[in-house]
Amino acid sequence: MSFRSREEVAELLAARLSKYRGQHPLVLGVPRGAVPMARIIADAIDGDLDVVLVHKLRAPYQPELAIGGIDETGQSHLSDYAAALQVDAGYLEREKQAQLDELQRRRRLYTSIRPPIDPSGRIVIIVDDGIATGASMLAAIRCIRARQPARIVVATAVAPPETVRRIKEEVDEVICLECPAMFYAVGQFFDEFPQVSDEEVVTSLTPRAVLAQTPGS
Repeated sequence: MSFRSREEVAELLAARLSKYRGQHPLVLGVPRGAVPMARIIADAIDGDLDVVLVHKLRAPYQPELAIGGIDETGQSHLSDYAAALQVDAGYLEREKQAQLDELQRRRRLYTSIRPPIDPSGRIVIIVDDGIATGASMLAAIRCIRARQPARIVVATAVAPPETVRRIKEEVDEVICLECPAMFYAVGQFFDEFPQVSDEEVVTSLTPRAVLAQTPGS
């Protein structure tokens, strides 16, 4: 199965998450692609919106392959791939610092108009457009878990069955619309899968009342 767009996925996920309407959930998008999706979901279920800033750690010479994940606090974890590839410690430290620098840049840009929202005691819904190895999502889950939310839910369009099983071990609920056995990349399951810009993320995160006061909005 393929989805038409991220917007279609967001509407499908919002319907599955409607049981949380009235419970003041915090919806966290994984930048950049999932943030406009998270905006749609948050609006549909009357939730607050923010981002959870994580990034995969890239394998040397294979930047599309995740060997782990890192969050904006600098906490990281490595997957089994890292040991199998015998990744050099020096490379790994440089990669961690490069991704941490990017996450800190994004935080300054994305939430410059307000502080991040505290997930403590909240129902937290982490939204991604798709999950491949799960490295970034696991970093996101562990980052949020350390802040003591009441419940963590992961919502996504598509992920391999083994990735879903791994994530279920760490959260209270996983909503995944499709779990295909043959999985190469998230984009293969979308008819439209454009890059999402920083500007689109900032617009998604900007409160509607502020947008309404912006000329040309």
